Amino acid sequence: MPENNTTNPAYTKALNNLIEKFAELPGIGRKTAERLAFHVLKSDKAEAMELARAVSDVKTKIKQCRVCCSYSEEDVCPICQDPSRDKSTVCVVEQPKDLISLEKTGICKWTYHVLGGHIAPLEGIEPEDLTIDKLISRIRQGKIRELVMATNPTVEGDATSLYVTSLLRDSSIRITRLARGLPAGSSIEFSNNSILSDAILGRDEIE
Repeated sequence: MPENNTTNPAYTKALNNLIEKFAELPGIGRKTAERLAFHVLKSDKAEAMELARAVSDVKTKIKQCRVCCSYSEEDVCPICQDPSRDKSTVCVVEQPKDLISLEKTGICKWTYHVLGGHIAPLEGIEPEDLTIDKLISRIRQGKIRELVMATNPTVEGDATSLYVTSLLRDSSIRITRLARGLPAGSSIEFSNNSILSDAILGRDEIE
């Protein structure tokens, strides 16, 4: 059938609907969506229900950590609860995916704060749309000595970093950023472990 057809009359309504839902996922084309749908159809009921429960659990059990605003199934995520973490150093990232990428390097012993994005007025994203206020509240408690700005090295990421820094000009906290081993215009989640390790270890102060 043509690639741009949305339904196939040879399929049942339920099967067409499942194909459409798979095709809406990023990176999934129509043919792949059909293969996935037929895999579900041919699998036994228990396996299919496990998949359905896994999708349901992601939407019903995962919430925002009340400390760092990352993903968690508890009020406080495992990283924030970990007593071996350096609670005096907080690494600020845009998205949970960035946190995950940094953790994969195996050298991060700090805690995090997830902003939930970056400031982008042209996209309608203002500072109040992010978790900047929660970050400032954490810092005002006086237990944080270093803030590592790990926003993406893009125009929006740098602008967000500078905005947060400007709010803390009168504080005694040390503010650093990841070294520019990260190529300008790139994203943390797509950087390899070697690049991220160099950026973490070579972080410098924001003037």
